[in-house]
Amino acid sequence: MRIVGYVRVSTVGQVQDGQGLEIQETAIRSWVKEHRHRLIRVYRDEGISGSVENREGLEEALAAVRFNGADGLVVSSLDRLARSLTIQEAALQQTWAAGGRLFAADQGEVLADDPDDPVRTFVRQVLGAVSQLEAGMISRRLRRGRQFKADQGGYAHGAPPFGYRAEGGELVPDPDEQAITAWITELRSSGASYRQIAAELNSEGVPAKRASQWHPMAVKRVTDRISA
Repeated sequence: MRIVGYVRVSTVGQVQDGQGLEIQETAIRSWVKEHRHRLIRVYRDEGISGSVENREGLEEALAAVRFNGADGLVVSSLDRLARSLTIQEAALQQTWAAGGRLFAADQGEVLADDPDDPVRTFVRQVLGAVSQLEAGMISRRLRRGRQFKADQGGYAHGAPPFGYRAEGGELVPDPDEQAITAWITELRSSGASYRQIAAELNSEGVPAKRASQWHPMAVKRVTDRISA
């Protein structure tokens, strides 16, 4: 069976140290090898919440099943696919509608709905709702922590965006990153796609802010901030 993998981390720290991604990919490759499938490619979303609907890596993984001949999609665990019940269910339905199968390395195949076994759907959705609740609780703790830091006079809005750094509780422009931002803007104005720009930055050895290399979604975030 031809399989594509999908890995995701939501925090900056996980992207920077690579451990979250590496652990997930190792689990996926071990599962594929154990079951004697063929791993075509592993798609990634780095530093993106599982509650975000539009994720380039996930969209590409699903497209590989729908249009490019992959027989299935594997994740290390179902909460890496999504931490939103609606997104989880939408991704599953897209996979099944395309005739594909979805697997989690820690539990095996996520079986399609069966009208004669409603408990199957119920259990899956309850576990998805629990994952969504956990994500919400984590988000609430982070918000409270940021508010406490802001009350103490510090910069409290998460990791500084590309082009800036935090100094003395304020965002200040980073000259090196501002130059790269200008280059990205020039490339985009000339008609280059996000993917083409990411490839150009990587080929020139331009360091990404929180990942090992540039990805199209990271380029889009830079351009979106400029146009905001």
